[in-house]
Amino acid sequence: MLYSETTPAEKRRLFRERLATGELLRFPGAFNPLSARLIEQKGFDGVYISGAVLSADLGLPDIGLTTLTEVAGRAKQIARMTELPAIVDADTGFGEPMNVARTVQEIEDAGLAGLHIEDQVNPKRCGHLDGKQVVDTSTALGRIRAAVDARRDPNLLIMARTDIAAVDGLDAAIDRAKQLVDAGADAIFPEAMGSLEEFAAVRDAVDVPILANMTEFGKSELFTTQQLADVGVNLVIWPVSLLRIAMGAAGRALDTLNDEGSLTSKLGEMQHRADLYELIDYEGYNRFDTSVFNFTIDR
Repeated sequence: MLYSETTPAEKRRLFRERLATGELLRFPGAFNPLSARLIEQKGFDGVYISGAVLSADLGLPDIGLTTLTEVAGRAKQIARMTELPAIVDADTGFGEPMNVARTVQEIEDAGLAGLHIEDQVNPKRCGHLDGKQVVDTSTALGRIRAAVDARRDPNLLIMARTDIAAVDGLDAAIDRAKQLVDAGADAIFPEAMGSLEEFAAVRDAVDVPILANMTEFGKSELFTTQQLADVGVNLVIWPVSLLRIAMGAAGRALDTLNDEGSLTSKLGEMQHRADLYELIDYEGYNRFDTSVFNFTIDR
């Protein structure tokens, strides 16, 4: 009831244990706290919190307009509603190395299991758009060193994302990934890989977990979890998928409302009231107040 029973520190410890097994862990993207609970209910390994989704939720493009306060606050709301570990997109760390250090501590205090920091120039842009620019090696490594130095819980996962492949090619991405690991990164997020062979090349180059981003309508083919596991990927995210599906369904429902004057024809596509109440544990609140849940729901 209310929030997860597992403490953030325990979530981080358990997440690190799972990650150390080398198996592929699946982290769909949650667009709100309720969707995080649904991800848990459906048996996934963790929850991803996308910067693009947080921006879109505010009606903004993913170009670095969100603030640390907004991201940490929303990430906390999502992470505390599930027993699963949650990883958040921290963009470029919201500033210079001192800002990166503060970002890490705010994210840690928000109860997250991990975060990733990228090597784009501010203002950043979606990793699957053209025209990206990346910072020099010294700046990229400085961000990661600051992040590692700032964390207080050693189990907080500090992941380094590199976007350099789209700018200078795969070899540059491999070189930077190695340097980021040497700087202290616990995992590598090679953005916008074009093939399984490219994921395999990064996997062979570093001795830390690597993440695959399976975002739709981007530069990467939508590989299956088995394909990714076969080349040694350790984490896979679908960052915007649930938001895209939900917004697509909402748009179709509004069209139906315009065309038919009611949503009777859409009832079969909706989450039933009973399923919603089960997901939010309505009955559990009865332990605190018997007047809260004193009704039955017909299906």
